[in-house]
Amino acid sequence: MKPLVLCLLAMTGCATTRFAPDAAHGFVSSVSQGRPYQVYRPRAWTAEKRWPVIIFLHGGGERGTDGLSPTQVGIGPAVWKSNGEFPFVVAFPQADRPWAMPDAEARVLAMIDEVVRDNAGDPDRVYLTGNSMGGFGSWIIGARHPERFAALVPICGGVRPPRGVAVPKESFARQPDPEAAVARALGDMPVWAFQGGKDWVSSPKNSRRLVDAMRNAGGDIQYTEYPDLGHNAWDRAYSDPALYEWLLKQHRKQPVTASVAESK
Repeated sequence: MKPLVLCLLAMTGCATTRFAPDAAHGFVSSVSQGRPYQVYRPRAWTAEKRWPVIIFLHGGGERGTDGLSPTQVGIGPAVWKSNGEFPFVVAFPQADRPWAMPDAEARVLAMIDEVVRDNAGDPDRVYLTGNSMGGFGSWIIGARHPERFAALVPICGGVRPPRGVAVPKESFARQPDPEAAVARALGDMPVWAFQGGKDWVSSPKNSRRLVDAMRNAGGDIQYTEYPDLGHNAWDRAYSDPALYEWLLKQHRKQPVTASVAESK
């Protein structure tokens, strides 16, 4: 990652000119299956090269259909503050129900194909991340479709839904050991999970169980827990340049076929 990018992500104020978005750069409005969403293209974007793609799954507070709210929380502020130097194409789908529900998951997968096709994306460098509800979605969609992604970055997520939240019939959460099932499905996909140690919304136990399961299965897992943070671990995680340096090193491994049934 260029020093200027590191500087901008660290919010040290190194930029001397403001990025002026246009029809091909900055945040671009798109539509997939009748749902609006935003795609960010960096200042240097051209269609002549392949770009790494981040898919960001928002939290519960950004649910809806306006197509804009997902850019305001999570990775969006880090992208805005980069002043056009954030070196990824970033897509911001929006859901009005949990990401693990079949219709929401199907829209994400269809949107990924469109984003890669329409934004010169590199299909071998597609990364899935999300916070809170999106952290759960990152673990679950990533484990159900590991052949689609090069790496996962779940933040304050898990696989066991909060009490009272419905889960699909074929769900990791319905298995005797949901975390072990996710770990088996992910195999050796690189994962970097983040969590607030004082999280009162999504207990740190959710992330810790998944991390332990990944390690027990021999998975490729990194874990960062911020002992002083509550539920909002995403601002610190997404402002860390080391995360993006790590992502840029990850490429999709040989495609595999995995399903909930196979992970039993």
